[in-house]
Order: sequence, then C-alpha cells, then structure tokens
Amino acid sequence: MKIEVDTVKGFQDFLPPESLKRQAVKNLIEKYFKLYGFLPVETPVIELDELMRSDLGDEAVSDRFKLKDRGGRNLGLRYEFTFQLKRVLRQNPNIKMPFRRYQIGEVFRDEPIGPGRFRQFTQCDADIIGDSSIDADAECLALISDILKELKIEAEIQVNNRRLLSAIIESVEIPDKANIMKTLDKLDKVGEDAVKSELRKYADGNQIITLFKLLEKPLEFFEKNAFDGAKELEELIEKAEMYGVKAKFAPFMIRGMGYYTGSIFEVKQPNGKLTIAAGGRYDKVVGQLLDRQIPAVGISFGLDRVAELANIKQEALPKVLLLSINEDKEMIKLAKKLRKESVSCLAFSDKPGKALEYANAAGIPFVVFIGEEEIKKKKFKLRDMKSGAEKELTEKQLISFLKMK
Repeated sequence: MKIEVDTVKGFQDFLPPESLKRQAVKNLIEKYFKLYGFLPVETPVIELDELMRSDLGDEAVSDRFKLKDRGGRNLGLRYEFTFQLKRVLRQNPNIKMPFRRYQIGEVFRDEPIGPGRFRQFTQCDADIIGDSSIDADAECLALISDILKELKIEAEIQVNNRRLLSAIIESVEIPDKANIMKTLDKLDKVGEDAVKSELRKYADGNQIITLFKLLEKPLEFFEKNAFDGAKELEELIEKAEMYGVKAKFAPFMIRGMGYYTGSIFEVKQPNGKLTIAAGGRYDKVVGQLLDRQIPAVGISFGLDRVAELANIKQEALPKVLLLSINEDKEMIKLAKKLRKESVSCLAFSDKPGKALEYANAAGIPFVVFIGEEEIKKKKFKLRDMKSGAEKELTEKQLISFLKMK
C-alpha cells in the first residue's frame, strides 16, 4: 500500500531558521506577559463538545473540529481560549481577583483555508479578570505596544466603545442596532457605497446620512453631548498616553457583536489593512457558568502573523562546534563547561574538513579546535566561520567570549 506523504491541508511544519525565529518571538512575548504581572495558564486541547456549543454568539463555534472518544463522548478541538476560561473559573471559584492570566497555545478551526489562513495556529492571549477599571484596559494597550516596539513592528492602535456606538445608533432612532452594526462592520471589506446600500434594509436615507455624519465627528463631540461610553473612551486614551501609547479613536470599528461590552481595540499596520492584534472589554462572558457577571478585558493575537512581521535578532543554535582532533576527553570536558554557562555547543569527532563543511552548512558561527597542540598550550583555536579569522584563547577567555556572542 502506497502512503501519501503530505502535510494535511491547512496545517504546516516549521523548520529552522523559521522555527528559531518563532521561538525567539514567543519568548519575547512571554517575557512581556510576565513583566506586566500575567500568570501562565494551560488548558487541554480537547474539550467536551457541549461546552463549546454553549458558547453562543461566537461565529468560530461552527468551525470547530468534532471528535468522539472510545466511550462515545462528543468532543472537539479548542477553537480559542475564552470558553475554556469560563470553565476554569467555574471549577475554581476561589481564584483571587483580579486574575491576570496569559496563555500561548495551539487552536484549531475547520474552516476554508487561503493565503495566511490555516486550520491550526498559535494564539497568544492576555486577560485581566475581575477588574472593571480603565487601568486594566490601558494595561492591555501598553502591553501590546511594548511587544510590537521590541519586535520593530510598526502599528497603529485604534480604539472604540461598544456603548458609544450603540448610543450613536440610538440617537438616529434606528431600532435594529444589531444589523446596523453588522453592516457597518463590512466597511473595510466592501466599501462605503455597498454598506450604505445594505443599510437601506434597516434605515431610511436621511437616517443613513445622519449616521455617517455622526460617525465622522471627533470624540470630543460625543463627550460634550454626553453620549454613553464617550467619557470612558476619552479616559482610556488619556491613560494610554501616560504609558506613552497613542490610541486613535476609530468610530467605525465594531468587533465581536455578542461579545464585547465596553472598550474595543484593534492594532493595525499603518496602511490600516492588516489587523495584528485585537481585544476589548467583555464583562458578560467569563462569569456565564457561574450565573454572575465578572468584569474582563483582554488582548489576543496570533503568533504566526506577529512572527512573520517581526524584525528580531535570533540566536544562532548551536553557537559553536567543538572539533576534537584525537582529544575527545578534553572536548567533552569543555562541552560540559560551556553548557553549564548556557552556551549552546555541538561536540564533533570527525575529520576537520568534514566538520568545517558541516558548521558552514548549518550556520554555526564558531568552531573551536581541540588537539594535542591546543592542550599543550592550554589555549584553544577559535575560528569565526563568517570572516575566517582565527585566534587563540584560554578556556576562561573562550567561555567569556562565547557568552557575550
């Protein structure tokens, strides 16, 4: 029987050097999550399908992978993390609030694939549960801003407020807010003319003109006229400024219809087309299984997209190849010392030509020669594979040099 050897559609492999870059990006993201006081949480990849189906209002629910175990139980692969957070809070009601949690892991969606769209991707979430203050919202914006700055990714942070959006639509006296929002959400995809045409199903021409005129007003207008959510949004922008973060008012931004309750934000590339990260306040979601409302705000983004855009210097692994010329014992002794000092090294006992060829092909930046002459001199010959330059160093000098590289 001939086996088809291919990657399943919608899934992908990551090999060096791409895998090394992804790991470097992930480490940096995790560093900032921890610097902001978020704690790691891990949850199973597989959950009860009933729990996933209960997550009404999330369009991704219909795209879940469904499974059955040997006991005939209906299961599925997780499609995101928030529904699992609801379960965690239900099973651990004594978690100290506010609870800052982060999670980085694989999620799965059985949906159509296309350029940049896969059925398995790595999601990065940071959420603050049990804190209704604007401070929590601003911390999420500061967090993502710091991460993107260090990754040298240019981005614009846009903010809006669901209550303000609702108040704007109410002021025009259009009753069907849900469909108005759904239609406005298509603006980036289909353009203003197509959106206005579709809005005629729910509002008359004058209402549509007034709505668009209102949505072009500055935030100060809504605050001056006491629109619900405007003051909160202004406070968020001011608080973000204290962190050195510029947040731009984006009145046409909608996001998660049955999900977000207050501040919403998107982080976009300067051209405004590609969304890098998104989030907001979702005060009516995580407490559902406890039959109570728990304030929550968070930011979420895909590692895949961020890693693709990142400009980050990644560590060469291994950093050095140790070449034994009939001195295996001394080579192993040196390898142990280097690894103890967190220097990644590869021990090699072969012909010098073959070793150097391997180091060059594998992108290993340095080679250390360990032969009879080196042992006598108590100095090792170090070759820089990029320049070809060689120098002799004592063991202490060698370790110090490689630690700095």
